[in-house]
Amino acid sequence: MDLSAFKAYDIRGRVPDQLNEDILERIGRAYVAVTGAKKIAVGFDIRLSSPDLTAALRQGLTAAGADVYDIGLCGTEQIYFTTFHYNFDGGIVVTASHNPKDYNGLKLVGKDSRPISSDNGLLQIKELVPGPFRDADEPGTTQPLLIMDEYIEHLLGYVDVAALKPYKVVTNAGNGGAGVVVDALEPHLPFQFTKLLNEPDGNFPHGVPNPLLPENREMTSQALLEQGADFAIAWDGDFDRCFLFDEKGRFIEGYYIVGMLAELFLQREPGARIIHDPRLTWNTIELVQQAGGVPVESKTGHAFIKARMREEDAIYGGEMSAHHYFRDFAYCDSGMIPWLMVAALMSQTGKTLSQLVDERIARYPASGEINRTIEDSNAAIAAIEEDYQDQAESISTVDGLSMDLGSWRFNLRRSNTEPLVRLNVESRGDIELMQAKTEELLEKLSHFGGR
Repeated sequence: MDLSAFKAYDIRGRVPDQLNEDILERIGRAYVAVTGAKKIAVGFDIRLSSPDLTAALRQGLTAAGADVYDIGLCGTEQIYFTTFHYNFDGGIVVTASHNPKDYNGLKLVGKDSRPISSDNGLLQIKELVPGPFRDADEPGTTQPLLIMDEYIEHLLGYVDVAALKPYKVVTNAGNGGAGVVVDALEPHLPFQFTKLLNEPDGNFPHGVPNPLLPENREMTSQALLEQGADFAIAWDGDFDRCFLFDEKGRFIEGYYIVGMLAELFLQREPGARIIHDPRLTWNTIELVQQAGGVPVESKTGHAFIKARMREEDAIYGGEMSAHHYFRDFAYCDSGMIPWLMVAALMSQTGKTLSQLVDERIARYPASGEINRTIEDSNAAIAAIEEDYQDQAESISTVDGLSMDLGSWRFNLRRSNTEPLVRLNVESRGDIELMQAKTEELLEKLSHFGGR
């Protein structure tokens, strides 16, 4: 049995060779055997294979004796919400986010929406999947659960709706699942929406929703400028990440949104702890300290960030990759809360989105994440460290290699799943230096086949 779809943090693979109904049914049985869960939230994304795979998953869960609460078509964060809001024992969403359309997968959580990954249950589930299994003496049941009204109420609790200004907003759901939530939020908000690719469509007629790809941003930017909108939002397929565009049509790197949201939370809870990842840090650290908060660095990745947030009881955590985590959302990530909060900050300050970020971008210009394919990534990273170690003011290996060179810094890290290295560079107020050092590092990586 091919179990290569099991990754470090979730399950993801091609349908039907790596994931199919037989494997999903077995995963359901194994999940119950490992977790002992009795009440489980289940939902699925917009992919064409998702309904059949989810039906097989439900069959495995109920055969093992668990009761399934089926929320139907959803985003990943709606499974997080359902699991913690209704105090269920666990939750599973069938999704492959922004992977190609012939892929699918699963994200699994336990009680309180704690992620289940390779270090706390996912490997044990994988080991049990081949079987054999024995049916429970009393099979579980499946019942539908409508969560949208309570979920929307929760989202609106992060902002003062009465204080929001009537902005013109462009949304691009990319034919993923976000459009359904935008439609449900719309009656509660004073905004005038222009909705692009709002209907869920697993055929992905305009390509797989992944706004990190520059070619996928043009439609959103163009519509924003044509409409004279105040800002725009685009999401990936399961909308656990959101990406913002300012009124000039400019894509805003997630790094600068982290600092903005941190400031807003620290207004509400002075002295709170804020979690950030090591890839780009200077802007976040400065803003958090200025606002009287405590910045805490964590290894990149949702399982690490969520665990660190719980340890620190952090009010908010953010990654430059546009994952944003909230204590009041069971320390989980949401792609809906961030843009509502940005709109609230714009309303509160009377500033445009570009005015909110321009000063920060100028103060800490950043390269954005650059990927290079390198087979021997360890050798490449070791060589880079050797080249710069005499100039470095500090070196960290919390996640990959981070080097502070005084007027600029960089982080270089291996991908967990592909033969890639990921580079991020920032400087102190010197965009030319940042660009020059980025080119310098890419040139060095090219000697290891980096392309």
